[in-house]
Amino acid sequence: MDVDASLGATDHDPAVQDATSSPTEMDGEQIGEQSQQLAGSQAASTAAVTGSSTTTTAPQQVVQAQQQSPVVGPRHAPTYSVVNAIIEKKEDGPGPRCGHTLTAVIAVGEEGTPGYIGPRLILFGGATALEGNSASTGTPSSAGSAGIRLAGATADVHCYDVLTNKWSRITPFGEPPTPRAAHVATAVGTMVVIQGGIGPAGLSAEDLHVLDLTQQRPRWHRVVVQGPGPGPRYGHVMALVGQRYLMAIGGNDGKRPLSDVWALDTAAKPYEWRKLEPEGEGPPPCMYATASARSDGLLLLCGGRDANSVPLASAYGLAKHRDGRWEWAIAPGVSPSPRYQHAAVFVNARLHVSGGALGGGRMVEDSSSVAVLDTAAGVWCDTKSVVTSPRTGRYSADAAGGDAAVELTRRCRHAAAAVSDLIFIYGGLRGGVLLDDLLVAEDLAAAETTSAASHAAAVAAASNAQAGRVPGRYGFIDERTRQTMPEAAPDGAVVLGNPVAPPVNGDMYTDISTENAMLPGPRRMNKGVEYLVEASAAEAEAISATLAAAKARQVNGEVELPDRDRGAEATPSGKQISTLIKPDSAGSNSIVPAGVRLHHRAVVVAAETGGALGGMVRQLSIDQFENEGRRVSYGTPESATAARKLLDRQMSINSVPKKVVVHLLKPRGWKPPVRRQFFLDCNEIADLCDSAERIFSSEPSVLQLKAPIKIFGDLHGQFGDLMRLFDEYGSPSTAGDIAYIDYLFLGDYVDRGQHSLETITLLLALKVEYPNNVHLIRGNHEAADINALFGFRIECIERMGERDGIWVWHRINRLFNWLPLAALIEKKIICMHGGIGRSINHVEQIESLQRPITMEAGSIVLMDLLWSDPTENDSVEGLRPNARGPGLVTFGPDRVMEFCNNNDLQLIVRAHECVMDGFERFAQGHLITLFSATNYCGTANNAGAILVLGRDLVVVPKLIHPLPPAISSPEASPERHIEDTWMQELNANRPPTPTRGRPQVMTNDRGALAWT
Repeated sequence: MDVDASLGATDHDPAVQDATSSPTEMDGEQIGEQSQQLAGSQAASTAAVTGSSTTTTAPQQVVQAQQQSPVVGPRHAPTYSVVNAIIEKKEDGPGPRCGHTLTAVIAVGEEGTPGYIGPRLILFGGATALEGNSASTGTPSSAGSAGIRLAGATADVHCYDVLTNKWSRITPFGEPPTPRAAHVATAVGTMVVIQGGIGPAGLSAEDLHVLDLTQQRPRWHRVVVQGPGPGPRYGHVMALVGQRYLMAIGGNDGKRPLSDVWALDTAAKPYEWRKLEPEGEGPPPCMYATASARSDGLLLLCGGRDANSVPLASAYGLAKHRDGRWEWAIAPGVSPSPRYQHAAVFVNARLHVSGGALGGGRMVEDSSSVAVLDTAAGVWCDTKSVVTSPRTGRYSADAAGGDAAVELTRRCRHAAAAVSDLIFIYGGLRGGVLLDDLLVAEDLAAAETTSAASHAAAVAAASNAQAGRVPGRYGFIDERTRQTMPEAAPDGAVVLGNPVAPPVNGDMYTDISTENAMLPGPRRMNKGVEYLVEASAAEAEAISATLAAAKARQVNGEVELPDRDRGAEATPSGKQISTLIKPDSAGSNSIVPAGVRLHHRAVVVAAETGGALGGMVRQLSIDQFENEGRRVSYGTPESATAARKLLDRQMSINSVPKKVVVHLLKPRGWKPPVRRQFFLDCNEIADLCDSAERIFSSEPSVLQLKAPIKIFGDLHGQFGDLMRLFDEYGSPSTAGDIAYIDYLFLGDYVDRGQHSLETITLLLALKVEYPNNVHLIRGNHEAADINALFGFRIECIERMGERDGIWVWHRINRLFNWLPLAALIEKKIICMHGGIGRSINHVEQIESLQRPITMEAGSIVLMDLLWSDPTENDSVEGLRPNARGPGLVTFGPDRVMEFCNNNDLQLIVRAHECVMDGFERFAQGHLITLFSATNYCGTANNAGAILVLGRDLVVVPKLIHPLPPAISSPEASPERHIEDTWMQELNANRPPTPTRGRPQVMTNDRGALAWT
């Protein structure tokens, strides 16, 4: 029997026992060959290391060197240096170990507040002793026969705070996992998921253990998963793909290496493992590989050891198509060396690989010990150059020697994680010695896309960490701030992102869903994770452009930092934002708009129920709207990859918009079609999209508009509501009011409703017909990752056939990437879909976003712009976690007032949230939430509203369907039955979140809206 129960058994495994052996047998088992250990690391650094001591290079010298020697083409692999971390008590340090995991966890809370917790590295488990030694005794030159003792495996948890450069041991509440090594761990927002491994009692159970780090005191939970799963195994890989799917691949079940692929959908309950059968050429059965997920949902599996104990060199990409298929593909480029028991992590589009073993007492060649797979350029790089052929020269023996900087990364069975552009490595095994050092490197390829000032700050902070100094500020520090700081303060800071994650209530049924977490989870904090290399279109230059444009990760990091010093950010005109900030004046928190005001009455049209109130129009004081403050929030992100070839098209471009307007713009006479087949074919939609895209591409990211104008909130495919609004309050046609008033739509045109195709095609046709009068900006549902889940993709397939429907869905989503992102009206009112979140302080930040732009490639600014919400009411200030999901925030009235002060604005109009009366005031009337679809999802019972802004800048809310109490049974029309069925099916699969805000209270007050 070919059994490999050891963490790193020798090539011939002479002393390996079956993993199902009894605990007493396992206690004395030797697991590992001295020179082949588990590895893990990537990244880049700016400090040079010589010998066993570290020296730091001055930030000025680094920046100067970069300016003198610009790099052309892909950058080579970085150099690592030692971090002199702070360890106050001996037990706080992880100590020597290997076979552990190191996981980066995003920040929690708002920086500067009492509850803020910065980004952390969580180290779990591993082996702390070698066979024949109680600890890491031995010398670098000791014989290579010492293996790892499973009896020395642990279940302890250590935390490295990146901000304070400090290690600490944490003792979470709850039942911890059993001691283990060679397990897997990955981050889901502010949680670390642990699975598998091997320990003193043999193979660990296949249970998922979750370490919830949202609160000040962490807690362990065990997640209940139904049905069969991967089973006990070790030496396997696991990663969170597309911020949704937990993927477990390969490893060893105690009998043989495996190649199976398992997926757990964190957005679907009850949780259940599903065995996948991906198409394409995948990796052979192997163990000790690495798997890392890129921000766009591409999983890269690298290296490993096959069933014949042969180290592997190839890398394989695994991606999910829109139609649900998973497919393997061999990654391009020539790997510098085969390896296993190494480590790998993504920073932007660059996969950083470190260390590894080759078997037979050999380790990876010195120059190839650190390598980078640049997925944008499609090449491998080692520490010297682009690799064009395998490095077949000298391989390192398992002993010290050679170049000191390279020697640092010569190890195996270590672990690695990335925070923004910084890559950290901890521990491992080299020369029969367990290691206890923390290494860091900076990915200069990503840093080069930021400004010289911010790069210098990052370098300085890295130098501070390497020298044992604590960074003084977590963000950018401008010159003005620097001059006011004490001399003891550092000269720079590490550039990191700190998305806020909401609390997670967990027990054995802990929710590990990433639903509503666009940035996420882990892809919201790391700068690299924010930057997506689109599978269908991205050129290598596009990555550099988007990186320079604004941010990164989040999906775990960012260039546009939530709490960065404003003086460090330049506007498109080249001005520093610090010059745009106005000094606070007395009473700044109670701005009284000079010109913009909300009218004291709203126009209301009752629902056409056929009763005595049908069609009645009333004007109500806005103070009578008892439901103002009740919101309903929806949205669920996920990532996937797919691309289709363009179809050949030929048709008169100008004829299509007219056809659409004639066919659909019937405010009073439109009826849902009897046949669901859409009246346009894919060629016509392609021409319509081409015409609209040319217009959108010529417009700025922030539109400059004039009053009078009508403003519409979310429509979500409820085309009937759009027609009712046009019928009651005027339509955009020559027979209507287009000649003297403009129209502005705030996004979320598709999903949920039954007629997304009618809604988006009519709005596009109106844009082409009246390009200077009809204006569209982007919502969070104008993204393929979202509308693939909430109905638009399904509607396209259902109404146009699978082939044409999928093509149309792709084409419209490409158009969405060109939509403007906000609108300024008379330079006094800004309109956007979501809000200002944590990161948007100036309009120029939105203007600087370059289109076309995808959600995955966008910055934290784009995420906040499309996904953030106001807090529950004016009494809740600052930033708070957003119930939509990890990494999203709500912002208080103080943020609204500050933003208005900074930009000379008087009002923010936004959509994104279903509010019961169709509109809602916030921040003493300086922000209005607008929602135009009625009875959202068939369950919300909300009114729909628009805002009409006159030339005098008076804002008048106009409503439809405020839903009076039922006085007769609803009409059971076939159309209503079809729509209800559609929404019921969609809600069953993607249920909306419950109504937020003030609870509805039955009242006898006949002046209340409910009695209108």
